[in-house]
Amino acid sequence: MQNRITSLFNIKYPIIQAGMIWNSGWRLASAVSNAGGLGLLGAGSMYPEVLREHILKCKKATDKPFGVNVPMLYPNIEDIMDIIVEEGVKIVFTSAGNPKTWTKWLQEKGITVVHVVSSVKFALKAQDVGVDAVVAEGFEAGGHNGRDETTTLTLIPMVKDQIDIPLIAAGGIATGKAMLACMILGADAVQVGSRFVASEESSAHDAFKNVVVDAKEGDTQLTLKELAPVRLIKNKFYNDIQELYKTSPTIDELKDLLGRARAKRGMFEGDLEDGELEIGQISGLIDDIKPAAQIVADMMVEFEEAKRKIAEL
Repeated sequence: MQNRITSLFNIKYPIIQAGMIWNSGWRLASAVSNAGGLGLLGAGSMYPEVLREHILKCKKATDKPFGVNVPMLYPNIEDIMDIIVEEGVKIVFTSAGNPKTWTKWLQEKGITVVHVVSSVKFALKAQDVGVDAVVAEGFEAGGHNGRDETTTLTLIPMVKDQIDIPLIAAGGIATGKAMLACMILGADAVQVGSRFVASEESSAHDAFKNVVVDAKEGDTQLTLKELAPVRLIKNKFYNDIQELYKTSPTIDELKDLLGRARAKRGMFEGDLEDGELEIGQISGLIDDIKPAAQIVADMMVEFEEAKRKIAEL
């Protein structure tokens, strides 16, 4: 199918794999791109030279377009951007920062720029600085999230009503039915995170993947809003946060509890007790681990079936 997003990225299907930290390495990104979607490398969990290695391996594994997701709050941002340009990456998704900082610089080097937002206000700001598209992410999503807790179902039509550039929906999307729903609401494509965590090619630890498969409704929660809102699985670390909240903690006390490398310990190293296990609410609907190509294919089959059912109505 062809629309503004498939044309913008030169891809077959309007499915973008989210560039999730500790999950989105070259194996996953190349598999999604080879299957007709757009794979993204998650630069947020990579030192600059590690990112270069993943870019090089991704280029060998696919001749299809792929991109890099860059959270702008991370250090070494200048080195990361330089490597992206040096290695000829043509698509960059920016998040967690001001899109004005890098958009023009990247576009002047022939790179398509997409910015991730969680509100209409930030979607308009991203459009005003000239990004090529936006991802509007509802608070169902896993990982770092918007403070306003706006759901995907309400966020997408509100953003669509205010912007002219292509719109990608994110947050709580793991099926073809959800993809169709988002496109009916005005999205040109969907960005999928949690479903690809539970893929064979995801770089997540197997123990974390199994936790995602076993998750049920209500097993995730948005927390740590005083620092940076994050949705994660309720485990010992989550319970420790809740106990600390009972004492009306300061920001510094919350930071001390969080410490460093919690996400790596949980998602990449498999520490299910004290690690940060970032995943979306849709994990309650994920019940298996399968190849990324199968995930893309299943979504498209279900998307077409849902379209036919809608036509019958």
